[in-house]
Amino acid sequence: MATPDLAGRTAVVTGATSGIGEVTAQDLARRGARVLVVGRNPERLAATMASLPPPASGAHAPYLADLSRLAEMKRLAAEIAAAEPAIDLLINNAAGMFPERRLTEDGWERTFAVNHMAYFVVTLGLLDRVKAAPAGRVVVTASRLHASYSLDFDDLQNAKTYSTYQAYGRSKLCNILFARALARRLQGTGVTCNALHPGFVATRFGDDDTSPMGVIFRWAKVVAMSPQDGARTTLHAATSEEGGRLNGAYFVKSKPAQPSAQARNDADGERLWAISLALAGLAEPVS
Repeated sequence: MATPDLAGRTAVVTGATSGIGEVTAQDLARRGARVLVVGRNPERLAATMASLPPPASGAHAPYLADLSRLAEMKRLAAEIAAAEPAIDLLINNAAGMFPERRLTEDGWERTFAVNHMAYFVVTLGLLDRVKAAPAGRVVVTASRLHASYSLDFDDLQNAKTYSTYQAYGRSKLCNILFARALARRLQGTGVTCNALHPGFVATRFGDDDTSPMGVIFRWAKVVAMSPQDGARTTLHAATSEEGGRLNGAYFVKSKPAQPSAQARNDADGERLWAISLALAGLAEPVS
């Protein structure tokens, strides 16, 4: 994979204090980018900041935020937008996998809140800044697990039945539907939005799941790829010529792939978009 010089570029990476997100932030910094590191744990946030080589110009910046809370999603976006005139790369990577169904302070199921609504709210809050960059990109980290599930619009909060993997798979389906809906709105702007499956990666992800499936998941990590390998597809979408040329694509192993039929249902994507706007109390962004 080519290694473009990112000097003078500004990148936002959510979930950047461990796993794929941390590797992505470090790689972008090595290429010269300024990285705005978003995390929810202050100690890990400080450690990630200390691991970044200095950018070609300016300075990296840490942002502490709990992306399960709507107020925090909006605060994060507002603070970054106030500080940055333009954002070249917005990489939505933060995600959670939870063994029990719990509601956030906004009344949302946690997986739906962190894995979908945070991507949606933060991206819309920063969209004008991404459009202000010469060739801005939005990258959405999804998962191949999306293909095992479909959305129940009468139960987006997973209240009827709950399992860790159903909630996670549905949220990753939301990611692709969101990325495609945003890509349609970005046509002609010079900005692209693409989603990706990073692969099965050995990270801290899912370590809190004490269910039988969680135990199997942790054992399976023995043969999983490293975070360094897992970040390759994220970096391809964020920095390659192909990632800047394609819009609304879904990458697997750094190549365009076809997501599930459910993920290609653009009517569902528009329905999810409208529901998400209403839940977040946001207006449709003006193109």
